[in-house]
Amino acid sequence: MVSSSHEALHRIFQQDPGLFARAARHLGVAFPPPVSTVELSTDLTETQPLERRVDTLLQMNTEDGSFLLAVESQGRPAPDKPASWAYYLSYVYAKYRIPPVLLVVCADRGTAEWAARQVDIGPRQWCSLSLRPLVLGPDDVPVIDSPDDAARDIPLTVLSAALHRRDPGADAILNALAKALKGLSADDENTATTFIELTEQGLGATQAAELWRHLMAVDLSFFQSQTAQQLRAEGRAKDLLLLLGHRGVEVSEEDRERIVGCGDPDVLGLWFSNALTATSTAEVFASEGEAGPDAG
Repeated sequence: MVSSSHEALHRIFQQDPGLFARAARHLGVAFPPPVSTVELSTDLTETQPLERRVDTLLQMNTEDGSFLLAVESQGRPAPDKPASWAYYLSYVYAKYRIPPVLLVVCADRGTAEWAARQVDIGPRQWCSLSLRPLVLGPDDVPVIDSPDDAARDIPLTVLSAALHRRDPGADAILNALAKALKGLSADDENTATTFIELTEQGLGATQAAELWRHLMAVDLSFFQSQTAQQLRAEGRAKDLLLLLGHRGVEVSEEDRERIVGCGDPDVLGLWFSNALTATSTAEVFASEGEAGPDAG
């Protein structure tokens, strides 16, 4: 399970390494598509106590040769980061003897502009090393709001949704992506689940994330995977808490934990029906075999 929007912005390249070549075209840089890839260890730690880790490191093997792709997900400007990036590139080049490329993915326009600056390392008289990251930000990846376009490249659409999550076009991207995922066959459910998770995490704590949870609960209800069921349960739990709040029913912390922790959409649906007329959480939880919140 992806743990954060930071993770989604680089792990999407693990899921589909060929996405790098397709996305880089929007930066005006032509990389050949990989014919094979090797996922390498992200641990760049030396024998010293200082630990250094790149977010994602892939060996991209193409018809024109091989290169290393180091992907960094950057949430905000960090003055010390260029020095770390220069270290990463130098380290992996020394270790693998394969030319490296640094890709920085930023969902924030200001951060993308900051990350794209060339950093020259050395005294003013002589630059010994220049850091030139490739940067993908909201202005570098198109808004994919057509279901047909989304179906043709679902990983790029996931990246588009993550990078445009705060933009007015986010809703259209998510609707197009939901329709594209719905078109996958039953045999592709595991693939769809992966992209559902990456999208969910890539959206972070934004209004677009709320829409995505709603779309997953409604449009993809045919998916029976654990992730799909969890998304539906999360949506129903939130709806139940909102209803209880509007009706003035007091909800203790223990009751809230019980509702949020319930992963069964059917049970949550029953509780929601009870909440339409209930005056207490004991009445909400009451059902066949239950006498109140602490029963069975």
